[in-house]
Parts: sequence; C-alpha cells; structure tokens
Amino acid sequence: MAVAVQKGSAVASWICVGLGLALGALTASGQAGAVMGAATAGADFTQNLSPGSWMAWTGAGALFFGVIAALLLAMIVWGAVAPETPRVGVLRIETTPGDRLFLSLLGSAFICLGWLALFGAPLWGGLSVSLLYAAAVFRWV
Repeated sequence: MAVAVQKGSAVASWICVGLGLALGALTASGQAGAVMGAATAGADFTQNLSPGSWMAWTGAGALFFGVIAALLLAMIVWGAVAPETPRVGVLRIETTPGDRLFLSLLGSAFICLGWLALFGAPLWGGLSVSLLYAAAVFRWV
C-alpha cells in the first residue's frame, strides 16, 4: 500500500506543477496585455478601476491572486487524496508539499525581481526560470 501512495504522490506533484505552469503562463500573458493597453490609453494608474471597490483591480492582478488561490486549493486536495509525510531533500531539512510550494513562490518572486533589475519589462524569461525553479524544488527539495 505504501508504494501506491508514493506513486499517487508523484503523479499529484506533477499535476500541481503542470497546473502552476499553465496558470503562470496565463498570468504573465494577462499582465502584459493589461500594461500595454493602459500605457497606450494614457490611463492614470492611481485611479480606482472598479467603482465601489477598495482596490484598483486589473485583470492581471485578479488572475494572479486567482492562481495563488487555485494552487492552495490544489494543495489541499492533494493532501486529502495522497497524504505525504515530510521528506528530507537536498537542503537536508524536512519539507512537506506545502513547504515546497512556499519555497517555490518565494524563490519565484526573487527570480522575477532579479529579472526585472537585469533585463527589464518582458518577464517571459523570468517566468521560464521560475517554472524551472519550482519544478526543481518539488522534485529535489
């Protein structure tokens, strides 16, 4: 029975990584469109884009938070379907899938900030490096 749980965990981890890749690509493409559309229209970024709302939501911002919520929901479902005990990886610390998701998101934020500092606005390269980083974290950490 332990072998079946490990196989299920590996499949579930690749499903979560695939979901993250797909949703990350949607987020990046939505953000690029929103920034270009607002820049060409001469929009004021300080105005409230949604009347009656507490935040100036854009499609890209809403999609970004939706991706994070979907990843958290996928992790909850994964934990219910195939519970996994903590494992020791390359860093020599015990991590759970939730820990690896947190490390992936935190590292991806720094990768994208570094990409912006070094190369500028189009974040496709930073997104690619972040996705490779997330896959490596889920595989080896």
